[in-house]
Amino acid sequence: MRYLLTFAITALLTMAVHSQETETGTIAGKIADKEMRGAPLPFANVLIKGSDKGTTTNLEGLFQIDDLRPGSYFLILSFVGYEQVEIPVSVEPGRVTEIHAELGASAASLDEVVISTVSRKDSEVALLLEQKRAIEIKESIGARELAKLGISDAAKATTRLPGVTSSEASGDIFVRGLGDRYLYTTLNGLPIPSDDVERKNIDLELFSTGIIQSVAISKTYSSSISADQASGNINISTRELAGANELSFGAGAGINTNVAREGIFDNFKVSPNMQNVDLGFYTGGKASEYKLIFQDWKPGTAELPMNYKYNLTAGKRFGQNFEVLFTASQDVDYQYTEGVFREFRANFITDTITDASVYSRTINTTGLATVAYEFNANNNLRANSLLINKLSDNVYEGGRNQEGFIFEETDPNDGLSQFVRDQNTRQTRLWVNQLMGEHRLGDRNVLEWAAGLNLVNADEPNRIRNEVNFNDDVVYLGDTGGYQQRKSYQEIDDYEFNARIQDQLEIFTAEERQLQIDLGGTYRYKERDFISRFLGLEEFSNRSLTPSSIENLTEVFTEENINNGSLEINNTLQPDRYRGNLESAAGFASLNIGWNKLNINAGMRYQKDQLDVVYNVGNIPGRTGTSALSYDNLYPAINLRYALSDRSNLRIAASKTLTLPEFKEVAPFEYVSQTGQVTRGNPSLLASTNYNLDIKYEFFPSAGELLSLTGFYKKIEDPINKVQDRGSAGVFSYFNAGEQAEILGFELESRLEVIRMEDGAAYDFNLDFNASRMWHSQDLKELRNDDGQLLRTFRYKGLTETGLQGASDWIFNGSLNLVVGIENPFMVSLIANYASDKIYALGAPERQTESETFYNDAIVEKGFVTLNAMLRQDLGENWEIKFTGKNLLNPLIERVQDVKPSTTGIETTETVRSYSRGAVLSLGINYNF
Repeated sequence: MRYLLTFAITALLTMAVHSQETETGTIAGKIADKEMRGAPLPFANVLIKGSDKGTTTNLEGLFQIDDLRPGSYFLILSFVGYEQVEIPVSVEPGRVTEIHAELGASAASLDEVVISTVSRKDSEVALLLEQKRAIEIKESIGARELAKLGISDAAKATTRLPGVTSSEASGDIFVRGLGDRYLYTTLNGLPIPSDDVERKNIDLELFSTGIIQSVAISKTYSSSISADQASGNINISTRELAGANELSFGAGAGINTNVAREGIFDNFKVSPNMQNVDLGFYTGGKASEYKLIFQDWKPGTAELPMNYKYNLTAGKRFGQNFEVLFTASQDVDYQYTEGVFREFRANFITDTITDASVYSRTINTTGLATVAYEFNANNNLRANSLLINKLSDNVYEGGRNQEGFIFEETDPNDGLSQFVRDQNTRQTRLWVNQLMGEHRLGDRNVLEWAAGLNLVNADEPNRIRNEVNFNDDVVYLGDTGGYQQRKSYQEIDDYEFNARIQDQLEIFTAEERQLQIDLGGTYRYKERDFISRFLGLEEFSNRSLTPSSIENLTEVFTEENINNGSLEINNTLQPDRYRGNLESAAGFASLNIGWNKLNINAGMRYQKDQLDVVYNVGNIPGRTGTSALSYDNLYPAINLRYALSDRSNLRIAASKTLTLPEFKEVAPFEYVSQTGQVTRGNPSLLASTNYNLDIKYEFFPSAGELLSLTGFYKKIEDPINKVQDRGSAGVFSYFNAGEQAEILGFELESRLEVIRMEDGAAYDFNLDFNASRMWHSQDLKELRNDDGQLLRTFRYKGLTETGLQGASDWIFNGSLNLVVGIENPFMVSLIANYASDKIYALGAPERQTESETFYNDAIVEKGFVTLNAMLRQDLGENWEIKFTGKNLLNPLIERVQDVKPSTTGIETTETVRSYSRGAVLSLGINYNF
């Protein structure tokens, strides 16, 4: 397969030398009536001088002329009884030139005409036009709107779209109540790997708005995209050069209100690893026997824990064929959280930490380089190289207040409490390389292709953990197990090659009839190597070493105590390993038929997926094993759009898709969190099959406005859930806990221009709001043998069904945006989000035969409201100053669990995790040269 793809790409590059035509551009805009104080002027004539190309404006005064060759034109605007206006216009390939003009009884001067040229993916008008004309149900937000709203990254951008929310507990993005495993993320149409072993999709917060052209969510399936999705495809388009030259620099600083507290700001803790960090990159090597003795176990402190960031963008076009763009940024964020951690097993409390504190320092370094070359009038290539380095340092402490109790550690009668400190540094280096080409092989034939090579190194090079028992008089090292004083490392190396090719052929295009065929294929090969190893220090005799305090544990971890036999290096535990391979090959075909106001796109995808995991881990008998999943299916999709009028559409979509497990969900490696909870994979996990149905009505009152209502239904066979598993410690795993799940929901979206500056006002005032309501349920199954004997049940507390993990009944997203003034405008934005309660992990029985009494109830993440604000002032043509406030309400993030001990029979709701993230206040400046 690799050789075939290499041959195909070579052939495409050869064709690029011989084709003759060019990528086209578009002229779009709005014509207003000067005599009616800027009211829209319908049925005005718009003509390209010297040609037969033209159109008329619709009821809102909007027009659009597509497929124009790059060059200079004169646009003639006319209306019966009004003066004719002739405007010089420049059309650039792949871009939209926007025209805003007024016609009246007297001729308009050219300085009354606003002309701007923007990328198709950047303009709000262009994105709404794209959404209106798209066959699938799709929502997008572009760089212009992101800047206007003060949105800093792709994750926050997605929550501006209907039916989308993020989880503060897991960090996942949820679309229509379906989380990480049901989404598919692409960069410029190609799959992009995750930066985290715990997730299928990459952390969208890594994509700052400085490298984003637009963020789009396709909520209905199209056969040209991988079938491994249920709730949609998130595609991030990287930015392109704006104009002929670009040079800008920005910087900012801020503070987290939790960090600014007394006793935190001047004592913000960082791990010893931060002594080996240069320019945001860790260089200190991994955990070793040497580090057990000669590296300090005590955290250090940050000198000035204030957030800061800076960015640089530079680009230039050379002639008409070659352009280069480079953008880089680095931001440093400090965060402090403090709250409660509790764990219940079979309705009885086992672990309690009432002062669970986390000091977090994160450094994100991002660089994007883009090179584009137009070989001739009809062929172009674009290459992107994206490097992301994320370094996070976390110091967790719990039990300092002497209220920490861990079930398996000591007897309460000993008069000792537990203290836990976990210092972990994670470094993820993600390098994405893409080469893309577009070739017009004729007036009606466009061939597109792309290939990508992705490399990921996601490591925890030196994790430091201490567990001790103490009171006011004495400190003892932990008693249970041999690795309570340990340093460990974890390494993940991912390699991925992916490619796609698509040929679009227009059979015919008439005024009211169109026929188009798309043929293509995709290929993806992903490989992961994983290793984790523990190294510990263990007392020869329990409680023989007594540090003077929990702050001075290092004083007993000495070479002298090793030599005299008081301490032993424990390095006998064999490393945990697994290797995963995923190969996915597919071919697809779709037929697009347009007939008057009806447009039908019917597609079929044949996709073969092979997922293999070979593991060698210590927590299962025999250590070694394999898991092999193979799926070879057809995935149909149909999208229908009917234009009820020039300003409204009715859409219907239906499809079948797949949800594959991830490597970490299949490999039975146990990952221990800072609080001691364990997450492990399940080699018996199966893929889910999804059936999707959507109906949407959308109405476009004006060029920048939208009202829509969507109804959707999903049936998921063998849904995958995060479930509390049985065990002496808190364990989460992944199971097909039910036979099927169903989701029924509605989405309402509105984008309204309450006051428009072009209507004669001195300011713009926009209101955006969307709401989602969902009903979701899944059965809880029982597994029995042929004799009817119970093997396993997922039913508990008498429940035979429950809600879907991650799904909120209600989701609300809204924003207010005010722009005052034309020159040096002042902008104000408020953005609010709310998602109601959602299941963080399903409950499960602790005893299979007594599931109504001995069980662990579901853990629920409570709903909360977030509020962000932005104030921005332009100062002349070059300077911009911006103040942002994030998470201004600083809500309590809380997970709860219903508990009903058999001794009392009384059910209460208990908090099992709580914290607040703090509000972040920032001031930034930007200069455009």
